Amino acid sequence: MFEIKLDSAEYWRDCLEAIVSLVEEGSFNISKEGISLRAMDPSGISMVSFNIPSKAFSKFTVSDPVSIGLNLSNLSKIMQRTRPNEALVMKDSDNKLSLEFSSDSGKRKYKIPLIDIRKNADKEPTISFDVHAEVMSEPMKNIIKDAAQMSSYISFKAAKNQFIASAYGDSGELEGSYEEDGKVIKKIDAAKNAQAVFNLEYLENIVKGCPVGSEIDLSLKSDDPLKLSYKIHDAEITYYLAPYMES
Repeated sequence: MFEIKLDSAEYWRDCLEAIVSLVEEGSFNISKEGISLRAMDPSGISMVSFNIPSKAFSKFTVSDPVSIGLNLSNLSKIMQRTRPNEALVMKDSDNKLSLEFSSDSGKRKYKIPLIDIRKNADKEPTISFDVHAEVMSEPMKNIIKDAAQMSSYISFKAAKNQFIASAYGDSGELEGSYEEDGKVIKKIDAAKNAQAVFNLEYLENIVKGCPVGSEIDLSLKSDDPLKLSYKIHDAEITYYLAPYMES
């Protein structure tokens, strides 16, 4: 049994949007420490790992750890109906998830069925990355959008104090070079140079949930999955994206 309250339903909506951009269903693990989820997208190209601590909630009552499987797309549709200044209470009820929205204007309650997620949670990849960079969210979103005008893929190349993003396609080519100046790249730690190519559609979905003015932590190793993480207030979201390898 659990009963969880957020004073801002919009917060949970924003967290969910960052997850559902990649996966349509998954299991939330709920314990006294908080709520977590780890899932692969249907293609197996990307993974999302989500964690929000219990301190982020105004009420967090959990009798025993529980895992609830949900159709995240359906849950997202409900959360899109969030009004400003609404609180949200979530609890389990007869093998369903109950969501009660409340404000000065009144209350409304939804119930959605729990589903059986048979696949065990995937482990996060263990990679010794060569480059760790802190990138500002809006410039990173613009880099990805600019590259999408040229190609379906983007190449990231990183070295000491320099980050290069390039895209090549039938319509032209783009190369952007950025230094550790605090405006785009706040910090780069490079043990050695690294370069890899990634799918732009997945990257757009990954970064779109990152709040304005936030930092994105990016870890890179040549021809290995990209690790990208950011925070939505207290919630931490980490993504892994497999590189594109030409056959």
